[in-house]
Parts: sequence; structure tokens; C-alpha cells
Amino acid sequence: MYKRFVERRADEALSDTPVVLIVGPRRAGKTTLVRKMEGAGRSYITLDDQTVLSSARSDPAGFIRGLDRAIIDEIQRAPELLLAIKKTVDEDYRPGRFLLTGSANVLTLPRVADSLAGRMETIRMLPLARAEVEGTTSTFLDRLFEGKLRSDRNGIVADDLLRLVLLGGFPEAIARESERRRQDWARSYLTSVLTRDLRDIAVVEKLTELPKFVRLLAEHSGQLVNYSQFGSSINVSHKTGQRYVGLLEQVFLITTVQPWYTNALKRIAKTPKLHFVDSGVLAAARGLTFDRVKTDRSAFGALLESFVFSEILKLGTGSDLRLTPYHFRDQQMREVDVVLERDDGTIVGIEVKASATVKASDFGGLKTLAEACGKKFAYGIVLYDNTDVVPFGERLAAAPLSCLWR
Repeated sequence: MYKRFVERRADEALSDTPVVLIVGPRRAGKTTLVRKMEGAGRSYITLDDQTVLSSARSDPAGFIRGLDRAIIDEIQRAPELLLAIKKTVDEDYRPGRFLLTGSANVLTLPRVADSLAGRMETIRMLPLARAEVEGTTSTFLDRLFEGKLRSDRNGIVADDLLRLVLLGGFPEAIARESERRRQDWARSYLTSVLTRDLRDIAVVEKLTELPKFVRLLAEHSGQLVNYSQFGSSINVSHKTGQRYVGLLEQVFLITTVQPWYTNALKRIAKTPKLHFVDSGVLAAARGLTFDRVKTDRSAFGALLESFVFSEILKLGTGSDLRLTPYHFRDQQMREVDVVLERDDGTIVGIEVKASATVKASDFGGLKTLAEACGKKFAYGIVLYDNTDVVPFGERLAAAPLSCLWR
């Protein structure tokens, strides 16, 4: 069983907050995590049980009445329970009363967002980070802001790196021995998300067209969002395409990243960027296998960028740093794949390169970002397919991709 980054945060939150909600993709390991806490005097209830779900929906107040120190799994299936939980918590504000999980972001549902304000802490749990798989404690984010990354002579490179990116982070996929069986799992997972999880949170028109829509999004992972283009692929409007992207974000299949910009620079792109949350699912959606990508490396860059972005999000779930991720691109196409802004305004930039070599020209976007940030810019790196940290001027360096889990 893997030690998860968010376990410490969940324990801390339960010690001083009445309701703790762990949200993230289905099959990311939320149930496994909360079942570990079942033995600590907590009862476990899952709304995946149809009888239990019917009871919860028919009489939310009666369902919650008498529950204490309870774990309720898949709360998005009966969001009306949250209002009943609010009432009982207002009457008894002891910490640790309810531990909830959700495979959809219930805080975006109508009437829910404000119902537990000040009463609930939300913790995001994503698929396994590479550091969790290897059982290591990553210091990447801290070292990045300090500008003190280290070479990794035993780093994963070349074909081994490609295999790792195609693997993704879902525990059940990782446990399967062959690539074919892992991709079978990923395709089944996609079907479950599109036919079941979306129905829990919304009425979706053209449900049968969503697989085609997701394949188009997969082709555009790592690129700027174009809602009109996405919608036209299944003959729906710009507005409906935007709604579908929002729904797929709610079930944690994809994420959109807002642009970083400042008044110090003119003509900066202000369009969000799209990423899949898991690189293994992304590869399956695009039909990419090890042999296909090894033969034609043109697809590897987008896969790698989404992998890196997801790893950074995962590291953030276990970090004490308060970070907001962005991307950066100006009208001259100078860009930075990931911009991280600390809560004090300090900025670092990360460019991802699917190559074993780095040139000075690869730092064009980072230099533009550094100039715009001034003293707020702490460090900029190009992550690449090699083992050495190589300085490229003041506050700039090339660094091994394996720094992410060291």
C-alpha cells in the first residue's frame, strides 16, 4: 500500500475541522485512504451502494441524523446530504465529525459551494505521484524556489522515461503487468467517467458523442483551449463546448490552466491551456503505445508536458507551500509551460523539453518571464531527458526530469 501525500493533511484537518472532503478522480485511491481511517472509531458508508444511495436521497436529514465520526464515500452522488451535514455541524461543531470523498468537485454544484463555508476543508487527491510510487520524499518544489536543484546520476531517461510517462499514476493501471492490459484499464476508466460520473453531476446532451469529444481534447492536451473548435467537433455551440470542458474538469479527467500575465508586458495570451490529469489515460485516449511513440517521437512532447504538469500538482497536494499554477505565452510565441506563483508573489518557471540536450534558445520564454517579474523571479528551469543540472546564466538552469521525484 502506498503512502499518500495527503494522508498527513487529512489527519491534521480532522483534528480541528468538523468536515473534511477529499476530492479527486475516481480510482485515484481515495477509498483506500479513508478505509485506513475506518478503524479509528469511524463508520464507513458508500453511496456506490444503490440501497444506501436511495436512502440518502429520499431522506437526507434522517440519513445524517445519529451519524458521528462517519466516512461517506462518493458524496457527489447525493449532494443534498451536504445541507443536512451543515445543519448537524451547526448544532455540534466538534472537529472530525465527517470525512467525505468525492469523485466530482461537488463544490461547483448549485447551492453546495456556500453551504459548508467555514465548516469544511477540501483536500485534493490525484493519482499516484512518482515519488509516492517509489516511496521517496520529494524536495523538488522547495529546491526549485531556492534555486538548488541537484543532478541525478541514476535518473530515469530515454526509453525508461517514455515507459514511465505512458504508465501514468492510477494504482490499478500501475499494478497491471503489460501495456495492453494497462490501456484496457484506461479505456474502461474513460467509459466509466463518461457514462456514469458525468450523470451524477449534470444532464449531458449528446452523451454518445462525448468519446469523440474527449479524443479531440486529447489531441489538444498541452495546447491553448479553443471552445469553438471543441464544440464544432460534435456539432454543438461554443457555449456547450465550454460547458463540456467544465464538466470534464469537475470529474478530474482534464484541467485547464489560467495564463499568467502582468501589465508590464503587452500582448500576452490570456487563453487557458488544457491538460489531461493522467498521462496514461491521455495516451490511451490518443491510442499511443510505446512502440508508436518510439517510432514517431512527435507526440511525446505533449504527453511529457501533461505528465510534468500533473506531477507538479501532485507534489503541491503534499507541500506546505501555497502555490498557484499558470502558463505563460506572449504574441511572439515565447512561452513557459508551467509558472508557479507562491503566495508571497515569488515566481518560478518550468519549461519541458523531450530531448537529451538543451540549447540557450530554449530559455527564451523563461528570460521574458524573468524580465517581466523582476525581483519576484526566483528561478527558471528547462526539464530535460538527462541526468545533469547545467547552469544557463543567472537564475536559469537545465535540470533532469527525475528531479520531480527526488
